[in-house]
Amino acid sequence: MLIGFNKVEHIKGIVIIVGNFGSGKTEVAVNLAVHRKRSGIDVRIADLDLVNPYFRTREARKPLAELGIEVVLPPEKYLQADLPILSPAIAGLIRRPSQLTLIDAGGNGVGATVLASLADLFWKKRVHMLQVVNPYRPFTETIAGCLKIRDQIEKASKMSITGIIGNANLIDETAVEHIYKGYDFVNALSDQSRLPLEFITASAELLPEIDVERFSCPVLTIERQLIPPWKKAARLKK
Repeated sequence: MLIGFNKVEHIKGIVIIVGNFGSGKTEVAVNLAVHRKRSGIDVRIADLDLVNPYFRTREARKPLAELGIEVVLPPEKYLQADLPILSPAIAGLIRRPSQLTLIDAGGNGVGATVLASLADLFWKKRVHMLQVVNPYRPFTETIAGCLKIRDQIEKASKMSITGIIGNANLIDETAVEHIYKGYDFVNALSDQSRLPLEFITASAELLPEIDVERFSCPVLTIERQLIPPWKKAARLKK
């Protein structure tokens, strides 16, 4: 594992991860939590994805807990429910944030609506909301599409997106060229939207083949945790 490439130490405070369906935002949130915990800071993560019944942060709660990352979830009996259930612990998480408090919010404008209900808690707090973009997914294969998704999320959440995360991948079919082209795309999106490109991602398997000198932003290694039942998640080490 090439930890040296994961220079995302500037990511701290309250950070909300948003993105359209299929962007991979939850996988990004989980891996960001793991990396920052490994760097020695206190990390907590909340699952606010109340729309997508699959691939939610709660699916990785066991390996995250083993690393000492607190995962804030709905009550156990509601874990598999596709219902808008907010735990009172969410309020405590926001009122007393750790060094990094990650919030994995739902996709698109519909999923981001729950953030608007937390407006009083976010009042007078510095919050970063980062949009995960995978240019190989429907609706975000063009800059115009990405900007439309951004507008939907901002209107629904009544919050402003403050940065971009590039998560270019085709899952098992991803090649080095996809990472390079994806970086060029989100870099252009950053220029047009005037939002900073916080970091891009690359799988642990592919990273040794990538020339990271091509990038002007950090690269976060992805050790896949949210996978179909017939596959095995990467083993997370401290």
